[in-house]
Amino acid sequence: MSSSAAAPAIRLKGISKSFGGKRVLVDLDLEVKKGESLALLGQSGIGKSVLLKHVIGLLKPDAGTVEIGGVDLWAASSRERDALRRKFGMSFQEGALFDSMSVGENIAFPLTRHTRKSKKEIAERVAECLELVRLPGIEDKRPSELSGGMKRRVGFARAIALQPENLLFDEPTTGLDPITTDVVVKVIEEMRTRLKPSAITITHDLKVAFTIADRVGLLSEGRICVDMTPKEFEQSKDPRVAAFVTGNSDLAPPESEPERRAERGRAERAGEAHV
Repeated sequence: MSSSAAAPAIRLKGISKSFGGKRVLVDLDLEVKKGESLALLGQSGIGKSVLLKHVIGLLKPDAGTVEIGGVDLWAASSRERDALRRKFGMSFQEGALFDSMSVGENIAFPLTRHTRKSKKEIAERVAECLELVRLPGIEDKRPSELSGGMKRRVGFARAIALQPENLLFDEPTTGLDPITTDVVVKVIEEMRTRLKPSAITITHDLKVAFTIADRVGLLSEGRICVDMTPKEFEQSKDPRVAAFVTGNSDLAPPESEPERRAERGRAERAGEAHV
């Protein structure tokens, strides 16, 4: 296998995934170019986090392919797949820090597991990461001593410790007050400017999406149904956009029974082909 220099950083083709007979992703296509930032919107429980888990290889699709830099993630050997996963840094909701570790130990965790850096080199890298997220000198603090916004930023610092090519953010501002949200958004923007990663951010906050993203995608009924620039999304008359913005599903165009049957048939055929 060889990846093309022109290949997108992330490409999902025909991804389908069901849990207990419930279809979550259906023949989904998605591309993110190198250095590009995509904000992914959608109703709660629609499958956004499931999509991210496919991108990073935590879930295997029932059908379709996941390509990282042109390399098929699930056609690769387990060693190659692990190497592809290390191209990602992921920031989880609430920071997902280890309470039993200090801030410094949390950020150092991927460095101690995946590199042969000396303690001095690891300490220097931890300090660099904390400086980038505007939290210098807090290595010795415990997560319990941090505010919600600080925990998110420490989570960012841990996500970038291995200098990944791609960053994934899962609801980075949920539950934060407006002032703290602005700080977190500025940090994300600075990380993009300095590190130039490809990025996918799940968010419900339109203001956040419009600020940090080059493109905005809307996930609905298992697919990316809308993919626009922030300006196009903001000005869109698409009823699916209006349904998301207002929270009124009655505004979305109804799907006919023949369309539903055809969609089921496509999903079943895709599943058979995968088997």
